[in-house]
Amino acid sequence: MKRSKTLVVCAMLGGSIMFSSCIGSFGLWNNLKDWNQGVSNKFVNELIFVAFHIVPVYEIAYLADVLVLNSIEFWSGSNPTASIGEVKEVKGENGEYLVKTNTDGYTITKKGEEKSVDLVYNKDNNTWNAVADGQSFELVKMNEDGTATVSMQNGTSMTVTPDAQGVAAVRVAVGSSVFFAAR
Repeated sequence: MKRSKTLVVCAMLGGSIMFSSCIGSFGLWNNLKDWNQGVSNKFVNELIFVAFHIVPVYEIAYLADVLVLNSIEFWSGSNPTASIGEVKEVKGENGEYLVKTNTDGYTITKKGEEKSVDLVYNKDNNTWNAVADGQSFELVKMNEDGTATVSMQNGTSMTVTPDAQGVAAVRVAVGSSVFFAAR
């Protein structure tokens, strides 16, 4: 009986590594770690850290990420533990921006301004759209053959591979700048 349990565990671990083919974001484990690091008192933080190793909370979270959540993220393309509503500050070429995670994309606001742009993923059409001032503009359509069709500022479109070479081709086409949405 013990041998069969060992074989099942080994088969599950081997299968998760062989079939998921990705490292994944380890969202559950990282959220747990980030929460613990956010505790205000360093002594309480250390006690939680030790307690979470004695009662194997970290180990269970890591195992859940390895066996289940990273595989779901790889095959579905979405992280099941994404922090909906979380706002992060991002520094860009033209200033600082606030990026809020939504269920279907992101809301981007330049720090100190009220206007924002929503980047919305449409699952039915497999497109990313920019929504500003009540108008929607298709930015990128992910094609079934693995390419992406990018909508250009002048109304044309170009199909590229979703890699560094494709990004470089789009940058050349728009004059060495990236176009996301016009105000």
